[in-house]
Amino acid sequence: MINKVEIGTLILRVVLGLIFFVHGLDKFQGGIENTAGWFASIGLPGFLAYGVALVELVGGIALIVGLFSRFVSALLALIMVGAIIKVKLAAGFLDGYELDLALMAMAVFISINGSKAYAVDEILSKGKETKNEAAA
Repeated sequence: MINKVEIGTLILRVVLGLIFFVHGLDKFQGGIENTAGWFASIGLPGFLAYGVALVELVGGIALIVGLFSRFVSALLALIMVGAIIKVKLAAGFLDGYELDLALMAMAVFISINGSKAYAVDEILSKGKETKNEAAA
């Protein structure tokens, strides 16, 4: 039976995954070269845009289905730290880094606690347990 904490974490995981998926998709649809140029204009290597967009896109899907949730969430939290420090901090809290901070907090929560409800990771780990029990 799934408890209230797992239901809450499931909601966080799916919403966080959806948000990052859409942001990653937007970077590719809007012209990843434009994003790479913008990264270069703020002093970051342009190729970093490809990595960020890929982590957001693929990581968003992975979170939605519950695959490597802790690892993906840690990567997304690092991206948010970078966004806050490099871009949003100067704008201040309001109209600046407030949303990024909330997304980072969600990602850190999932990274620390994991998310087992309706997660592919959980299905895979149960499959391994069943194989180990059968072999014993």
